[in-house]
Amino acid sequence: MFLPIFLAFFLPGAEWTTPGGGQPNRQPHLAALGSELALTYGAGDAIYFTGSKDAGKTWSKPVTVGEQGKLSLGMRRGPRIAVTKDAIVVTAIAGEKGRGADGDVMSWRSVDHGATWSAPTRVNDVAASAREGLHSLAAGGRNTLFATWLDLREKGTRLYGSVSKDGGRTWSRNLLVYHSPSGSVCECCHPTAVVDSEGVIGVMFRNSLEGNRDMYLVKSADGGARFGTATKLGSGSWKLNACPMDGGSVTLGPKNSVLSVWRREGNLFLSSGDDETPLGPGRQPVLAQTSKATFLAWTEGKIIRWKTTAAANVQTLAEEGAFVSLVSLPDGSALLAAERDGTIFVRKLE
Repeated sequence: MFLPIFLAFFLPGAEWTTPGGGQPNRQPHLAALGSELALTYGAGDAIYFTGSKDAGKTWSKPVTVGEQGKLSLGMRRGPRIAVTKDAIVVTAIAGEKGRGADGDVMSWRSVDHGATWSAPTRVNDVAASAREGLHSLAAGGRNTLFATWLDLREKGTRLYGSVSKDGGRTWSRNLLVYHSPSGSVCECCHPTAVVDSEGVIGVMFRNSLEGNRDMYLVKSADGGARFGTATKLGSGSWKLNACPMDGGSVTLGPKNSVLSVWRREGNLFLSSGDDETPLGPGRQPVLAQTSKATFLAWTEGKIIRWKTTAAANVQTLAEEGAFVSLVSLPDGSALLAAERDGTIFVRKLE
């Protein structure tokens, strides 16, 4: 089913919405490569795309990417998007039965800026092993595209991944990214993949280790052939025998620098390694580093908050919204997307 979109010139603080009707629009995800922006979201079992070639001033009419069985959608389950020099790539987890009974990471690609889309390709090489429905997709240097997901091919939840070097046309054999010595990583917190300008791959995830549900980072410096030892982020720990369903966000910078934001108990923390800076209460945080600032956004209850690391004050973007996505723009600002009452909206932060 086609869900209409209203287009507007995108000025600071302006927004466009995709009106609800039939199935609600949910779980937006943004990606950028220079001035080219890409946005995907789900509605029912269908995946949609809209794009901008002018850093968000105008947006294309949305098109259907695909519909492949029952789509995992909600609580950070949903389509993911990345822009490479070869193609725009969308991944999502779907299965014939859905609802955790089955589910595969499926990949679609477009070589005409999102106007048309290929048939789907399955990324996980063990059928139904991605049925938890949580995954991440990232693109970066050396034409590296990387997908990672919570995998159930063996007892316990592990992190697996796959690399594409041709814009999602083909994918590598599946790679074991991390296996917890306790038997399982946190079972329903989304992982976050990132690829830096040199092609170094990073995956942040919530571990389940010795009764603690803390955030860890694992990296590969050889394009995904091998992943190193996972390192804990932050100085504190969260003793918890449950899954908080909150995976945070991470970036990799020059000289092996790391910046991450994540939740412990009811509070958010910013961390560049084993340090941590409290940010206050919140959930589902994201970050984007631009040429001028580091932008942070999150939800507190139903309210969307945001700030930069250079400013002490926290700003309110919207009184209601959820599941924020954030990317940097060439002018040093950031673009935010979120869902609200079955619609998707975007805002420029500066």
